[in-house]
Amino acid sequence: MFETNYDVVIIGAGPAGLAAAIEAKKVGTKKVLLVERDHALGGILQQCIHPGFGLHIFDEELTGPEYAYRFIEQIKPLGIDVLLNTMVLDIHSDDKRLYAVNRERGVCNIGYKSLVLAMGCRERTRGAIAIPGTRPAGIFTAGTAQRYINMQGYMVGREFVILGSGDIGMIMARRLTLEGAKVKAVVEIMPYLTGLTRNKVQCLDDFNIPLYLKHTITDIKGKDRVEKVTVSQVDDNFNPIKGTEWEIDCDTLLLSVGLIPENELSKKAQVKLSPITLGPIVSQRMETNVKNIFACGNVLHVNDLADNVTVESQIAGMYAGLNALGKEYKPRKITECIPGEGIRYIVPQKIEVTDEVQDISLYFRVKEPARNVTLEISSKGETIARARRQKINPGEMEKMKIKADAIDKLGDELIVSVAEVKS
Repeated sequence: MFETNYDVVIIGAGPAGLAAAIEAKKVGTKKVLLVERDHALGGILQQCIHPGFGLHIFDEELTGPEYAYRFIEQIKPLGIDVLLNTMVLDIHSDDKRLYAVNRERGVCNIGYKSLVLAMGCRERTRGAIAIPGTRPAGIFTAGTAQRYINMQGYMVGREFVILGSGDIGMIMARRLTLEGAKVKAVVEIMPYLTGLTRNKVQCLDDFNIPLYLKHTITDIKGKDRVEKVTVSQVDDNFNPIKGTEWEIDCDTLLLSVGLIPENELSKKAQVKLSPITLGPIVSQRMETNVKNIFACGNVLHVNDLADNVTVESQIAGMYAGLNALGKEYKPRKITECIPGEGIRYIVPQKIEVTDEVQDISLYFRVKEPARNVTLEISSKGETIARARRQKINPGEMEKMKIKADAIDKLGDELIVSVAEVKS
């Protein structure tokens, strides 16, 4: 068995893992290791050949591989070690060791002082949403189709229907159209868009691809290959409305029906997960309930922008590095972040008030679309911060900042809520 020890170990070398590793090294940590199950660094970014990355971090528009390369080129000069083609099997948080398997070294026993969880997320499949019908070929998750087309040069079909208005699905609608395929419809069960508005405009509207809200697929037909799907309107309880069905001929169905944070390893490490985000519950330092374990990126909660993942992961990497160097933070008070009116969830879920006070950013999603609203942060009945928005949407992450001078004034609870603006 191959045995080694590191100051900071990061599981996952996508946008989260790369940013965390770099920041951990920058604070003075000597031995940093990236463990990646794929054959190359970059994670999901390598198959995202469309532009739209880096607008906030680099002030320019990059493709996914270009965005990844900006971080990958920093890894070697910083002396960060990398284990590719390596699958982590288990985490023993009690003795701060993880076990992985690598094709050259076999079973690896790796010790750490700080561990960063950056495993990303996975797509929901047909089984997760229980679409009735036959089981023919031609049904893919949108991300799988993206990988086939962009990385392996394999066209998965000619006539498509896409279920779900998630970002990957809308981006693939454009990609398929550019490759000469026909995307006949994007079908969304919710009464609103679940992805970014900019992707609807650039990927659907610009290519005249119809979007059907409050609709779903109620049947799949075909023996060897998908031949057609049945689309039905749904009521307010998401039940199909009888008599509204119609059929669309197609040979391929893509599913863009949500992402699930990849937290099987987190559970093994006894990390407490949120029932809403399905990711770890963390403090503003991105530290979980298990001492020495941090989490960031889509393993923590599903983000809409890689730039947001980077910012979160830089925080996780910095504090993981400081933790490995022996830096301790003793909280004088812990404030729970509570979703108020119109808010689905907040990250971080708690704020640990220490002697070292600085600004804290809260990331959150709203429950439903609205216009002309204010977002409020309050504690002990007093408003701490307010922000006005012309439009809010569940598919787009919101961000607000708590200034350092307000943190000492926090009570046991902090509430984020949506309030209509009075004209």
